[in-house]
Amino acid sequence: MSRSRLRRADLTGISLLAIGIGLLFLEGGMARAEETPILEARVSKVLDGDTFTLSGESRRIRVWGLDAPEWNQQGGSTATSTLRSLLSGKHLRCAVLDVDRYRRLVAQCLLPNGRDIAAEMIRSGAATEYCRYSGGYYGTC
Repeated sequence: MSRSRLRRADLTGISLLAIGIGLLFLEGGMARAEETPILEARVSKVLDGDTFTLSGESRRIRVWGLDAPEWNQQGGSTATSTLRSLLSGKHLRCAVLDVDRYRRLVAQCLLPNGRDIAAEMIRSGAATEYCRYSGGYYGTC
């Protein structure tokens, strides 16, 4: 194959990949693929500023795109209390996007009114966007 044909083939492949990735972000404003599992349940416990559990789900949920200080770091208790006040007793809709190295479900979750949990935490200043994983989805990277 000539170099120009090879370059065109590479560009075509890259373009198709970019279109495919773009389609992942279209459904309902959530950064997820069509076949992504959806969890809908009430929050049972907030563990820290970016992790919680849902009723009926044995694995912890890690909020996708959010980076909050750990409970023993500066700002950790503020992040935890902010997430707790945001989620306590709420019924969430979560799109599971990944499983992390600790076997937590990584999910983008919405409050009953449609607000994104990560966006709310970022807006509050209690946490920041986890740019390494979010790809700038929340516009703060």
